[in-house]
Amino acid sequence: MIGNCYIIMWILIISLVLLGVIALIAGIIRNKRLQKKIERGELDRMPEVKEVDTECCGQHEVCERDSLLAAVSKKIEYYDDEELDQFMGREGNAYTEEETEQFRDVLYTTKDDEVAGWVRSLQLRGIELPDELKDEVFLIIGERRT
Repeated sequence: MIGNCYIIMWILIISLVLLGVIALIAGIIRNKRLQKKIERGELDRMPEVKEVDTECCGQHEVCERDSLLAAVSKKIEYYDDEELDQFMGREGNAYTEEETEQFRDVLYTTKDDEVAGWVRSLQLRGIELPDELKDEVFLIIGERRT
């Protein structure tokens, strides 16, 4: 009986170590892929890890924006908006009126049913929407969902 407990304990320990090794390998592969994208010019720099607010209630725009990512793949799709990549890493309140107009032009030339995908694409690329456009975007997305 005691021998079985030791066997189970060793199986658990080995499983945890194996899981750690797999996570390490996955992290290394991810970093190499990102580095290749940087070398090819697809990305300017490594994406930053964003902390998620643990007290998110799902009722404000940040949580609503993040929920656009929840059910969909992580594949980046462009909507004829490659010029917006220059804003990667910029805060939503740091845009000039001209820069906000660039986003607005893309928003209003995008079909209503593609707006959620466009916002998802921006987020995956590390581009935050200008604060002035967030209400308009969520209004369009909300109308499509109802």
